[in-house]
Amino acid sequence: MTTDDSTSNGKPDTLSTPAESSATLGVEAANPWTRLASKLIYENPWIRIREDKVLTPSGSEGIYGLVKFRNRAVAIIPIDNEGYTWLVGQYRYALGDYSWEVPMGGHPVELDPLDGAHKELREETGLRAQQMTEFLRVQISNSVTDELGVAYLAQQLTPGETDFDDTEQLQIRRLPFDDAIAMCLDGRIQDLFSIAALQQLALRRSEFGV
Repeated sequence: MTTDDSTSNGKPDTLSTPAESSATLGVEAANPWTRLASKLIYENPWIRIREDKVLTPSGSEGIYGLVKFRNRAVAIIPIDNEGYTWLVGQYRYALGDYSWEVPMGGHPVELDPLDGAHKELREETGLRAQQMTEFLRVQISNSVTDELGVAYLAQQLTPGETDFDDTEQLQIRRLPFDDAIAMCLDGRIQDLFSIAALQQLALRRSEFGV
């Protein structure tokens, strides 16, 4: 079985790379991998797992397992006029552990991530933002997955009602932004996307008046 992103003529092809891969650094993006065949192993409403038969950069044959996401991750850091932000806490099934994170969720890759950011902020915290500014794009575990993340700063906030998904049992915590940064530094926040977004915003706080 072949997937929708494998070749249809049976000929080897070069693995595709994201358009934003190395262009931002001005580096030549020659791809040393060749895909010989591809098959879908598993899929559900959120992910597809694919196994490719490949030629490695050294020229040897091998296999490469990929997790391809149907959603793009969107993360939101709301900041109010007092310099406070919001975190959400939830039990993460995959880890078997509790996790404090910035508000975030998945939004279909074919749709505007900005709409997803407004939706996730409203559902998880009840907040509505008049101003939403993208400030970070990340590749999440790019050795095994194509998942991309977009982070937004939410400002000019008004409170409202939450609307959790059936899979969510969340705690909501409002705290000073600097306290959230401290939680990244001492290990109380371990979610990678949350850490990247919070620390990126901390580095650029004068740019955004945070």
